[in-house]
Amino acid sequence: MRERVQEALDKIRPGLQADGGDAELIDVDAENGTATIRMVGACGGCPMSTMTLKMGIERTIRASVPEIKEVIAV
Repeated sequence: MRERVQEALDKIRPGLQADGGDAELIDVDAENGTATIRMVGACGGCPMSTMTLKMGIERTIRASVPEIKEVIAV
């Protein structure tokens, strides 16, 4: 499952990098259906990073990996 989450994250990575940021996959908990992501670069301190995480990253990951119910930022 971790590989599938990473592939989904890789799909949106160019958009994050275009704004000077990125996201790292920290952990996937199959039992709880969560993926833990760290926002880095410009995304790490951006006030819009929560919206990017929920509306962009989480939506993309959940569409590709339906077992994931939530994406959590650390």
